Amino acid sequence: MKLLIVDDHPILRQGVAEILRQTGPGAEVLQARNAEEGLELALQNPGLAAVILDLNLPDASGTEAIAKFAKLAPVMILSASEDPRDVRKALANGAMGYVTKSVGAETLTSALQSVLAGNVCLPPLLANGPAPERVDGRPVLTGRQMDVLEALARGLTNKDIGLELDLSEKTVKTHITAIFRALNVVNRTQAINAAREANLLAS
Repeated sequence: MKLLIVDDHPILRQGVAEILRQTGPGAEVLQARNAEEGLELALQNPGLAAVILDLNLPDASGTEAIAKFAKLAPVMILSASEDPRDVRKALANGAMGYVTKSVGAETLTSALQSVLAGNVCLPPLLANGPAPERVDGRPVLTGRQMDVLEALARGLTNKDIGLELDLSEKTVKTHITAIFRALNVVNRTQAINAAREANLLAS
């Protein structure tokens, strides 16, 4: 399993890398100091299990970086910001999870395992806002998951969804797994029906 951490602070990056090596036997952690270097490493290492990404990089805004990396692998944000608006913006732009830099090693590895399992991982800091699992009675899906859900409703295959959204098939599968979990379903037909009942899709 290969993981990529992108952060411009060397000491923090190295410390997090050491923690991430404990996520599983043989875990390999690649490191990059900025978005450009990270994207180059991601392209050189297809099949990354996840990208752990700082929200503020010297050469790219958080939104730009998330969008680019999410095309290649599931993205988990690791940021100093505890602003719920930053969390929601990150998820809307394709991140699968968000962890603050103030958490301990156990919380970080637990969050990563959740993302690797296809779950959307939300931090406790959202506790004072809308409930993480549902907002206005609707299941929470990231912006990219909504794109995938709409493609599922049009009957596209994983390969076609990947081509249309510029995602790897592995990333598409991860999003579909997360959609199934959020909607509490086990197949595409159920997902589409549940999404329509929740008013996530037009009837």
